[in-house]
Amino acid sequence: MSEDRPAPSRGERIQRAEQEAAKRRILELAAAERGPAEDVSRVVRVDRWRRERG
Repeated sequence: MSEDRPAPSRGERIQRAEQEAAKRRILELAAAERGPAEDVSRVVRVDRWRRERG
């Protein structure tokens, strides 16, 4: 038998909305802080990378 869950209370709905808003803010901040990929990485052939590492 499946157990029916009661509808979330007003407080639970508010809490969920606040959590979702916080999550969106964090993701927006992370996206804003992330620089363009070409600025933070470059492609190096494996043999050259090994040679440079010593």
